[in-house]
Amino acid sequence: MQDIHTKASGVKLVIFDVDGVLTDGSLYLGDDGQEYKAFNSRDGHGMKMLQKSGVVIGIITGRTSEVVRIRMEGLGIEHVYQGKHDKLPAYEELRDKLGLTDGQVAYVGDDVVDLPIMRRVGLAIAVNDAHPFVIQHAHWQTPHAGGRGAGRDVCEMVLEAQGNLQAELDGYL
Repeated sequence: MQDIHTKASGVKLVIFDVDGVLTDGSLYLGDDGQEYKAFNSRDGHGMKMLQKSGVVIGIITGRTSEVVRIRMEGLGIEHVYQGKHDKLPAYEELRDKLGLTDGQVAYVGDDVVDLPIMRRVGLAIAVNDAHPFVIQHAHWQTPHAGGRGAGRDVCEMVLEAQGNLQAELDGYL
């Protein structure tokens, strides 16, 4: 865990995939074609705490969904890239826009489409129920599954590595 905390201590940007990471990967489609997704509220609160500490959050997802736009807007996340089947160019654009190095970025994924970014960043994270090939290439695996608290796991691990978790939690006492 020390090696992971060392990697996480310098992270300035955490990028999350959506389907299978911030959701359980299920896609609910209504008869009208409307798409529905379930997000974990604790993940959202973790993301708010992480942003409050100064770490930027980004989203890169292969699908395009209005519900993702609405959820991320509600969390104050401004760097949202949707419909990116090839995610690497979006990653490079965001990293360069923020003036960061690969080593200052963490990426959280669950499937093989996330590997091109995961193999570049300083901290590659797989959710607990990620594809086995993705887990092989991750530096760390979350205790919880996608959509079931994995996002909160990531946020709290980064906050802890940067010495900010306890102060953040104490703020609620």
